[in-house]
Amino acid sequence: MHREGTAEHPLRVVVWGENRHEKIEPHVAEIYPDGMHETIKRGIEENLGARAVVSTVTLDDPEHGLTEELLASTDVLTWWGHAAHSEVSDEVVERVHRHVLSGMGLIVLHSGHWSKIFTKLMGTSCTLRWRSEHDRELVWTVDPTHPIAQGVPHPIEIPEQEMYGERFDIPAPDEIVFISSFTGGEVFRSGCTFRRGNGRIFYFSPGDQDFPVYHHKDVRRVIANAVEWAVTDRPEREVPVLLRYESGDFFNGHGYKGAIKEQVDAS
Repeated sequence: MHREGTAEHPLRVVVWGENRHEKIEPHVAEIYPDGMHETIKRGIEENLGARAVVSTVTLDDPEHGLTEELLASTDVLTWWGHAAHSEVSDEVVERVHRHVLSGMGLIVLHSGHWSKIFTKLMGTSCTLRWRSEHDRELVWTVDPTHPIAQGVPHPIEIPEQEMYGERFDIPAPDEIVFISSFTGGEVFRSGCTFRRGNGRIFYFSPGDQDFPVYHHKDVRRVIANAVEWAVTDRPEREVPVLLRYESGDFFNGHGYKGAIKEQVDAS
């Protein structure tokens, strides 16, 4: 059964932010004086209320804030990065990757499409067409029955936004929830779900740092919906493992020692 947050047992959500543009670009700091990560956090809180406990960490925190202890206690992680993808430690990426495969939910936002963690999970370049010219974006709902699409208009209108367009070099999504169109006629798969191992992933493209997109009530609702959707329905978090089963024994798997070791033990 899919676990939903309650006041007694709230979802544990961590918002990860690069937090660089806000520090060095005055116009970004004016839009997001507390940082985009804090704005995203407040959007989740206003929609989920007591059903979620939300915290933030940033790139410049020790271990980028993503310690083993934090990730082990996190139900869903959201990720926004842009200017400093290369500064994210490979060790931390491996750690996050392992937790996603084990069942931690991951929400990748906007330019996080080019983050190390997203490209690793997708196995493709994740490149796309783009333009930053104050385009209007219309976010059209493809699947109105999907939990992530609940309570949002069709379309969501974002007055100013960076254009992201096809081709978007990602694997075929498990589900396409939203498609966006832009002033120049471009279209983009802007809301896509994926499953990797035991983890659920949602990519949502609106959210360039130059525009107040994360103040938009409908964008905030989508992210909050995605957080609830991304929680694993497995009773325990664990990485998928390779197990050997005896003939006729459907339930008691045995650990795999490696092909040569298995052959030696059998001889």
